[in-house]
Amino acid sequence: MITRRAALKLAASTGVASSLLVGCGRQGGQTDAPVADDPQGNASTKTRLRILATSDTHGMFVPWDYMLDEEDPSGSMAKLAQAIKELRDDNTLLVDAGDTIQDNMADLFLADEVHPMIACMNELGYDIGVTGNHEYNFGMDVVRKAIESFSGKVITGNVIDEKGNPVADGYTIIDKGDVRVGLIGMVTPIIKRWDSTNLQGCTVNDPVVETRKIVDQIRDDVDVLVGVMHMGIENEYGVPHSGVRDLAQECPEFDLIVASHDHVLVEGDTINGVLVVENKFHAQTLAVVDLTLERGADGWTVTDRSSRSVEIAPYDLDPAIVELMASFDERAKTYAREEIGTLTGGPLAPHDEIDGIPAACLMDTAFMDLIHETQLYYSKADVSVSAYFVNGANVEPGPISRCDVSKIYKYTNTLYTLKMTGAQLRTFMEWSARFYQQYHEGDLTACFDPNIPLFNYDMFQGVTYRINVAKEPGSRIEELAWPNGTPVGDDDVFTLVTNNYRANTQLLEPNVLFEEGNMPTLLEADVQGGIGGVREMIADYIQNVKGGVVSSTCDNNWSIVGYDWDDEMHRRAVDMVADGTLTVELNEQGHYAIKPITMGDVAG
Repeated sequence: MITRRAALKLAASTGVASSLLVGCGRQGGQTDAPVADDPQGNASTKTRLRILATSDTHGMFVPWDYMLDEEDPSGSMAKLAQAIKELRDDNTLLVDAGDTIQDNMADLFLADEVHPMIACMNELGYDIGVTGNHEYNFGMDVVRKAIESFSGKVITGNVIDEKGNPVADGYTIIDKGDVRVGLIGMVTPIIKRWDSTNLQGCTVNDPVVETRKIVDQIRDDVDVLVGVMHMGIENEYGVPHSGVRDLAQECPEFDLIVASHDHVLVEGDTINGVLVVENKFHAQTLAVVDLTLERGADGWTVTDRSSRSVEIAPYDLDPAIVELMASFDERAKTYAREEIGTLTGGPLAPHDEIDGIPAACLMDTAFMDLIHETQLYYSKADVSVSAYFVNGANVEPGPISRCDVSKIYKYTNTLYTLKMTGAQLRTFMEWSARFYQQYHEGDLTACFDPNIPLFNYDMFQGVTYRINVAKEPGSRIEELAWPNGTPVGDDDVFTLVTNNYRANTQLLEPNVLFEEGNMPTLLEADVQGGIGGVREMIADYIQNVKGGVVSSTCDNNWSIVGYDWDDEMHRRAVDMVADGTLTVELNEQGHYAIKPITMGDVAG
């Protein structure tokens, strides 16, 4: 029998694709392969290796969303533990593909000796961990501490720290019985764009190139080859080798690649003969992969692969994890519920007229003005930029607690200040205004581009402007002026404040919005004023600048024009959606409308 790896070597040397590679069969039930014994009494000739894989757990150690201070029963480490215990046996490897210690107020515990998420992983006996992109949000000392406190093996082979040391090994080999399993781990190279300040002095190498080196080094010494990658399926921002599709094309020796990062469920896909799986986020799913191996003259060969995804919501809480997390849970809830101010008047954002059409994206709001005021106050910039991150996010009149700040600002961003010209600002604003689909005669409601997430639609403060949605994208910004009414000139120079994500991903990355040589200039990275990130700034601004009192008024510095629908027919459309006669078609994530309700819909 020719082994799979021998077939791959043959294919590589001849340039001919091997037809001997075994594809993935997705199945809904357990597929334990029977162990067959040789008639002469020799060692087993068939065995099954199981890989249980998680990723993007993002601070969800118990089923509680501390940012909203409410239960979230969809997942958590406490529920995941029960599934792992049910599905694990002696022939199982438990791996995680990163993004563990960030989100859900998990940064509250960064100073603890062992982060609660890592404590959960240690309790469950994870074999492998990989650093995700969000592990780098807090600096390299936090990365090193997380790695050192994990009782399993961390593998991330493409990051060299500021001291010239790899943050972790690129691979490890684990013996399961007499089956040798090689595991290789990498993180998306885009971390250098998102966390350039935290990675200053560090090198982030091409993960596919680094993986290829390791595969060439160990492939003859292992029976099974598994990639545990904090990378999505497709390349990001057009950067080659930032997705696992490229990895599978370049390294077909893999039996399995555990992808992550995109929070998209992939129960089992085959790319260039390689089985690929991916989980949802917040420990909502567990990937279960079974590899059947047969022993031949050349050793063990993978002869069959199956994969499935287990939903975690139905599982009970694991008592041991609940007990282990009790003090962390209490601390997070106490912190989240701390009262920091009061909102007077109405809600920070108007309530949506139609579900799926966020009012906060159709008009200026006190919600966005509070973010802008905070950013302008601490940065001393002229123009502020921010997004309305979560459809439906709002704060109602009355006491404002610390967890309400996370409703206002979801992410753990910091601020950057940039020197920018009026021409660059207009380019940036037109890029943002693509979010709106063009209005056509007969439309009765607004709708949005399905390919643009909410966090990539920015609103601006420090200027006045109109967005004409009746015009084509790229020519929508009108009446752009300074607060005193003076039009913004192309050559005007000013300071703009935005978050680290927007700065590094669009504004300071050559050939995304601006060509190299015509870029905004970074003035200061990670503006924190001794307070922290944007969320901490908002809380401080409410407490210490606003004196604990926030009003629901806003300055209406921008508006949308071009929606020329009949008001009576629009009202009828609103009523028909409310009573269920009409439905709004939402984007794939269910966040916002991607098709308008039209005169024909109402009349028909």
